[in-house]
Amino acid sequence: MKLSAQLSKHERPRERLLRLGAASIQDAELLAIALRTGIPGLSVVDLCRKLLDRFGGLRGLLGAPPEELMAIPGLGSAKACTLAALLELARRAIEEDLARDNPMNRPAQVKQYCKTALAHRQVEHCIALYLDNQLRLIATGELARGTLSQAAVYPREVVREALRHHAAALIVAHNHPSGLAEPSTADQAFTRHLKEALALVDIKLVDHLIVAGGAVTSLAELGCL
Repeated sequence: MKLSAQLSKHERPRERLLRLGAASIQDAELLAIALRTGIPGLSVVDLCRKLLDRFGGLRGLLGAPPEELMAIPGLGSAKACTLAALLELARRAIEEDLARDNPMNRPAQVKQYCKTALAHRQVEHCIALYLDNQLRLIATGELARGTLSQAAVYPREVVREALRHHAAALIVAHNHPSGLAEPSTADQAFTRHLKEALALVDIKLVDHLIVAGGAVTSLAELGCL
């Protein structure tokens, strides 16, 4: 069921985007441009509206596992892969900027990167951003994933990975699926232990970020580093 067969030319998302600019287009219409076609009984725009409702918005939809998306009648692997690719492209675009400049000059962008990587996760994930001696991004990597309540991250494992990447500094980040971005006592203790362990090999812990939904808390900004 093609988009062009269901909507007038004035209403088609592609034409509206060209006429008004991407920033003027609603989420459902932008998704419709990516997905291109609807399913029997639903235009592509209506399909996208239903998907956004079902997953609670863009963050939930783009972060949904492909297998969960493919279980929805009419989506299939092609549309599921398209949605997964959109999120990954957004993450990589921010990563490119962080590799060109000192992330400390772009604190908002670092937080946005971590939100893109973690906010949609339904269980705790912990990641690291490995930085060179000019604090430019070398690489990123997952340190651990856990249950709804915790992810086991051991300072010695973080140190080993930092040395493997020849990092001079790093930022760690993890999500709170509970939706509360406040650091727990365990988060603060882990931050202290990790800072001490990294200092033994002359690597600086720049920050520990906690992501919960649309919020990001910096332990460095709270004075915990």
